[in-house]
Amino acid sequence: MIEQQLVKSVVEAIQALYGQAVEPAQVQLQKTKKEFEGHLTLVVFPFLRASRKGPEQTAQEIGQYLAEHEPMVQAFNVIKGFLNITIAASAWVELLTAIDSDAKYGIQTPTEHSPLVMIEYSSPNTNKPLHLGHVRNNLLGYALANVMEANGNRVVKTNIVNDRGIHICKSMLAWQKYGEGETPESSGKKGDHLIGDYYVAFDKHYKAEVAEIMEREGCTKEEAEAKSPLMAEAREMLVKWEAGDPEVRALWQMMNEWVYAGFDETYKMMGVDFDKIYYESQTYLEGKEKVLEGLDKGFFFRKEDGSVWADLTGEGLDHKLLLRSDGTSVYMTQDIGTAKLRFQDYPINKMIYVVGNEQNYHFQVLSILLDKLGFDWGKDLVHFSYGMVELPEGKMKSREGTVVDADDLMAEMIATARETSKELGKLDGLTAEEAEDIARIVGLGALKYFILKVDARKNMTFNPKESIDFNGNTGPFIQYTYARIQSILRKAEREFKIQNSEFVINDKEMALIQKLAEFPAVVKDAGVTYTPSVIANYVYDLVKEFNQFYHDYSILREEDEAVKRFRLVLSANVAKIIRLGMGLLGIEVPERM
Repeated sequence: MIEQQLVKSVVEAIQALYGQAVEPAQVQLQKTKKEFEGHLTLVVFPFLRASRKGPEQTAQEIGQYLAEHEPMVQAFNVIKGFLNITIAASAWVELLTAIDSDAKYGIQTPTEHSPLVMIEYSSPNTNKPLHLGHVRNNLLGYALANVMEANGNRVVKTNIVNDRGIHICKSMLAWQKYGEGETPESSGKKGDHLIGDYYVAFDKHYKAEVAEIMEREGCTKEEAEAKSPLMAEAREMLVKWEAGDPEVRALWQMMNEWVYAGFDETYKMMGVDFDKIYYESQTYLEGKEKVLEGLDKGFFFRKEDGSVWADLTGEGLDHKLLLRSDGTSVYMTQDIGTAKLRFQDYPINKMIYVVGNEQNYHFQVLSILLDKLGFDWGKDLVHFSYGMVELPEGKMKSREGTVVDADDLMAEMIATARETSKELGKLDGLTAEEAEDIARIVGLGALKYFILKVDARKNMTFNPKESIDFNGNTGPFIQYTYARIQSILRKAEREFKIQNSEFVINDKEMALIQKLAEFPAVVKDAGVTYTPSVIANYVYDLVKEFNQFYHDYSILREEDEAVKRFRLVLSANVAKIIRLGMGLLGIEVPERM
């Protein structure tokens, strides 16, 4: 490719001009700034020791050498210590031909010897349906898995379902008390929605009970909460569950099955999946065993009340509880147990946890503990820490039933896409089935792109109306451009290849090819920095660049046959990179619109 060849020629230039050998890594090339003439800029400061001359003279000498010895260098200019290089048109045409010949340009294919990266995302609780926060988590996790695989890693997508604990017992108890045998079939509700309703019902009855106790006994809220019979029943149910009570376990099993069926529908609509699902009910005992093993080896210590702790003061942290005095486990214990099972199941080289930034401290501690317990990847585990997502109206609370449900949100996005597309005439001439599929692709594409274009580390506000716009930095804008290119290619009605380079290409065409050539580096950067948003914003920039070109130049009406063929190949490859880039984000692109 152009940059690799130029690096090679610069290394040769330094050797020939100054008798010094330099490593290719010392050659810094960057895209020339728009205010200057050129395509690529060489930073010459690293070569001043070799040249023993000023930056401008060094740049001038290297530029002159390249112009005389490297055919692809058409011209150059010097701005202080920067050498701006203009690449010959024939080199860009040659580069486009190379990109065109690679169906998966920029995407690496893992082999059986590639490193194995496990990525955990979703981590739902079985007492409520998935909500907007889970949507961001799932979309980030799935996109990151695609990006890591595109960088040549084997990837295992995994989920840990939090299916035990007091919150689960609250939903179970509420169903027992107020459910009257209601099921997903009898109510027509998805199982996860049904159970979520009972979680809200528990909170409602609990608050009413606490208020009644406060009024009746004239006590504080804290005192009333401690006296609550409803909460006492929930705790009693948890104890029975831990003891393996057959009746409680049977109820738990039935209600969880309802939830899992609901989750599966949501995941399918969202377009995410998993290779392996773990359940907290199966991992917490493994964690207890591992903690007790660590206690025997002197990694941890037991307090007088019987609780087990890790002393992390040597790492600049505090003491961390691992087992309560009654022997029950905490979240940290569960994560240790899950790690043990995963390590047994897979030869993990890197473990990535996609979890919100409120858990930063938790994963800092988990990394230290897993390393102490002998997990090879413990020290280097990655906490893909992301910010919270809110709506313009503000924060959400599950127990009060004020969360934005994932199913409702996706249905609303599809309905809005259907309405907007119809108003703009983008569904004209399509069958009802095609129109519905377009509405789904555009609605979900709008949701996914709006969330994934934001740097994951930042808190964000999701605005459904903004996300569905067909102009600006949105999914529909990118999808429409892809569909437009497909329409152009269909109208061409024939195979097209660049037959020769005996034609002139303009600056916008060169800029487009240069933009296409950046894709492999963008994919690599997204994998190294764990930042899917760089792909989203790259695709948007590519689409903007193409639309400017499309506005200024004709494709199908171009009279010069060679130029027309070239522009069709250029357009086809823009579409290809849009499809590949959006595919990494888990976003579909429509063939027609």
